[in-house]
Amino acid sequence: MRIVLDTNVLVSAFLTKQGVPNLIVSAWEGGVFRLVTSEEQLAELDRVLHYDKLSQRISPEAASHLLARMRISAHVAENLPDVDYSQDPDDNLLLATAIAGKADLLVTGDQKHLLPLGSVEGIPIVSPRDALNRILPSTET
Repeated sequence: MRIVLDTNVLVSAFLTKQGVPNLIVSAWEGGVFRLVTSEEQLAELDRVLHYDKLSQRISPEAASHLLARMRISAHVAENLPDVDYSQDPDDNLLLATAIAGKADLLVTGDQKHLLPLGSVEGIPIVSPRDALNRILPSTET
């Protein structure tokens, strides 16, 4: 299974070690699924992890380590298509990453723009809880 994790899910995994996003990241690290990303998303993640409000809780070393792990073990999609499914350009970047990377799921906490779409070009857009239930069915609650 190939999955795109929204930047908000990746950041949440850092901030709450007992949360669902962290369980999803742990599943990726354990080889349960293939993470799909893009250079554009990696640049966004790098920028977000260095925001003042986050850099107080996430060390630069930890941020760099995550980015390095993603570059090494994730599938980095290239030649992203131009898409305009969302009002938010950052969301369109994730959608393009999912399309170019032939993702099976896009996981997001974005209840305003992404989750209401339901799916784009056959790729389901799901919450972290729904994703966890799909990749690790024994965790259903």
